[in-house]
Amino acid sequence: MTMNAHGQLIRRGEIQPLPVLVVTSVALLVVGVVMISSASMDMAAATVDNAYYYVIRQVIFALLGCLAALVAVNVPIAWWERSGWLLLGVGLLVLILVLTPLGRTVNGSTRWIPMGLFNVQVSEVAKLCLIAYLAGYVVRRREELLNTWPGFLKPLLVLGLASMLLVIQPDFGATVVLVSAAAGMIFLSGVRLTRFMPLIAILAGLGTLLVVTQPYRLKRVVSYLDPWKDQFDSGYQLTQSLIAFGRGEWSGVGLGNSVQKLFYLPEAHTDFIFAIIAEEFGLLGSLLVVMLFTALVVSGFTIARRAEKNGMPFGACFSYGISLLIGLQAGINMAVSTGLLPTKGLTLPLVSYGGSSLMVTCVCIGVLARVEMERLDRLRMSATAPQKRGGAS
Repeated sequence: MTMNAHGQLIRRGEIQPLPVLVVTSVALLVVGVVMISSASMDMAAATVDNAYYYVIRQVIFALLGCLAALVAVNVPIAWWERSGWLLLGVGLLVLILVLTPLGRTVNGSTRWIPMGLFNVQVSEVAKLCLIAYLAGYVVRRREELLNTWPGFLKPLLVLGLASMLLVIQPDFGATVVLVSAAAGMIFLSGVRLTRFMPLIAILAGLGTLLVVTQPYRLKRVVSYLDPWKDQFDSGYQLTQSLIAFGRGEWSGVGLGNSVQKLFYLPEAHTDFIFAIIAEEFGLLGSLLVVMLFTALVVSGFTIARRAEKNGMPFGACFSYGISLLIGLQAGINMAVSTGLLPTKGLTLPLVSYGGSSLMVTCVCIGVLARVEMERLDRLRMSATAPQKRGGAS
């Protein structure tokens, strides 16, 4: 047993969340670069005449992401709390700008704004900004939120506006992640579950309406229920992903030996990179990735819980929201790859190819680290204050 900075006894060897957060994040970044090099080289050689095109860009994105994380670590949490309205404005502004001629359309979806060397996926920026704003609202209006319907419905109106802009793009996957993370954050703040019942019913109805009114979404649901029924059309992507999992068996076919990445599985280096991991490293490799994400998200929740206990309500709420964002997106991506959920255009955080997702996730990691560092500083200050008073007397 040893003493912590607050003068409390802690168990020797107790795992601290900050080192776990950093180690798992770096490990997933490395896994991402390695797997993108494996999954994209043949396609890049054939399409852009440079086998290392996606690898080089991902390494650059990873370095920029690490820089962004370092910047976020040095930004006080109080700044995020003070800048709630600014962040809300930025989040809504980028969602509106992408629907103007500035937006870039790929595969029928307008989700990106070109920025010269790379494209910014606006949903990634908007999710972080909106979660920061909602965390501030929860702290400022806690009594109103917990005890009145208007207080509960006000943040939902903001969330509804953002969701509408996301659906117009369309980006149904990002909408699900944002709404689920925001609802989870509000629930963890202490709102009764019964308040969410009408919301859940409305969302279920709207989700069903969105599916049945758009033929491509309906095809995705049908192919999800039975992908082998139309394996060369609507079920093609999922069946190829399942074939990758089947080929991997227990230990995989080995790094670089995937067959599915050779133009069989579309988006092998982005949305379906988890299937390539399963093919090349098997069930054991897949479980390792799942364990890394689990450790990362659990460390985020631990940071949030400890911040809540140490009188940091905004830091706690913001950390809950960020942890839910990362965990939900990772869980949905892996569930889609294994056929547990219908196909959605969501990347695997820190692993899939893409600058926007990677850099925003790195900022999220930096924010979590900052919350824990500020909590530890508060403990040290509270531990040294009595000593100084004792010395002065």
